Amino acid sequence: MDIKIIIAAHKPYWMPPDHIYFPIHVGKTGKKDIGFPGDDTGDNISQKNPNYCELTGLYWAWKNLDADYIGLAHYRRHFSLKKGKDKKASVLTREQLEPILTTTDVILPKRRDYYIETIYSHYAHTHDGTHLDKTKAIISERFPDYLESFDRVMKSRGGHRFNMLIMKRELLNEYCAWLFEILFELEKQIDTSGMTAFDARLFGRVSECLLDVWIYKNHVPYKEINYIYMEPIKWVKKIGCFLGAKFMGRKYSTSF
Repeated sequence: MDIKIIIAAHKPYWMPPDHIYFPIHVGKTGKKDIGFPGDDTGDNISQKNPNYCELTGLYWAWKNLDADYIGLAHYRRHFSLKKGKDKKASVLTREQLEPILTTTDVILPKRRDYYIETIYSHYAHTHDGTHLDKTKAIISERFPDYLESFDRVMKSRGGHRFNMLIMKRELLNEYCAWLFEILFELEKQIDTSGMTAFDARLFGRVSECLLDVWIYKNHVPYKEINYIYMEPIKWVKKIGCFLGAKFMGRKYSTSF
């Protein structure tokens, strides 16, 4: 079983030693080398990284990697089956992963629940809801049979975040072809030139909302597993920003 999980990174960082992992420097075009292979070789969209975030890595993996299963994780965020103080020892291994892949073709991170927000309202409160409105219009024109699933996801109060996934190659081909057709059209309709660097990362955020749309529409079975952050989470700031966006109209202006 050939498994390759790319780890999107933009700076030097510890990487798990297991051979299923493939660190990749996302947005490498024009950047200083950080010691990892870049997403700027072969068929690539590396130059779009300021707007597409880790998706430039996913696109590169889709177009250039040959494996039975392909996945995406982050340098600070990994799949994990166990908890412990030693986070490096908790990262998912091939030995743990292979038995799971004998019973499922798709692995997603544990669903994040918002409770007091829907996917749509959370995006609208923290960013700009017209991004999703335009996305719906594109889906209506190009993939109308996905509209019911899109509406279902927008009304739900949680979903699978971070663009993290592990998929059988054939399914990844289908998902990426669908996803990037939508995003490339959305890119034509939204001018990011006057946005801050944070706001301009919108295509990576929209894609987080679209993964479940594709999963639900195609009735793709999946298994959820935990994920871990390699660095401390600023929960007070995180919760404060979430509530400020919901009740006080304070848009997000930075990652945390």
